[in-house]
Amino acid sequence: MKQNIIQSTRNFNADNVNYSLLKGDFGKQILKEYNQLVQDEYRNASALNVLSFSDDVVKGSNPFAFILLNRVLQDRGKWVARPADLERALEKRVIKLDGTYGDSSLVLRSESDPNEYLAKNLASQVKTKGYDVGGDALMILLAGLGLIPDSNSPYDLSFQLTDSSKIILAPQFNKTNHEKEFNRTDEQGLPVFKDRGSRILYSREEGGICRLCRYWNRDLGAGGTDLVNSNFNGLVIVCSEGTLK
Repeated sequence: MKQNIIQSTRNFNADNVNYSLLKGDFGKQILKEYNQLVQDEYRNASALNVLSFSDDVVKGSNPFAFILLNRVLQDRGKWVARPADLERALEKRVIKLDGTYGDSSLVLRSESDPNEYLAKNLASQVKTKGYDVGGDALMILLAGLGLIPDSNSPYDLSFQLTDSSKIILAPQFNKTNHEKEFNRTDEQGLPVFKDRGSRILYSREEGGICRLCRYWNRDLGAGGTDLVNSNFNGLVIVCSEGTLK
């Protein structure tokens, strides 16, 4: 199956991005197209049947769903927020995110559990790009990843690198940094640790694939082993390039 490449991976002015929730009539249309793809191309995989429309906004979040949402959004010149995008949105206070969560990346640490099948599959692809797997953690952005049906996978789906996939060396997400504190992140959205910071990184896993999420009070979770779990507190942050002044 041909994988579409999301438009958001091109270079853009980081200070010239619009942030919004996936809501209103636009949100309904995107969700309709998303659900049609789930049915037509992904065998109605349960891992993708996690989004809903309520209170005029699309709710839910897991890595599989956000990869497919990126595919739907690409033709509109929009993308689901990456770690650095989320940090800028928080810094600018353009969206109220208290009490919510959202996925942005995968964290690959080794070819073992958790999620061993997917870890081995993705690690084999990552190695062809010249990255070591089993050393420092790797952050792989959901924006730019592909998704393929895979009957051998526990989720009936597997991740696929594309020409637009972005892999970032992320030793910050090693298990040794579990519960370290920070106030800010670097330009890639990785935490800059500081004693007595106002935010906490949760990164207790040392192997396999986990999900990277922004949590309720701006903490980061890089150790979520359940790749399917989704609930009404999940929100989709949509980015689009603004108009240069």
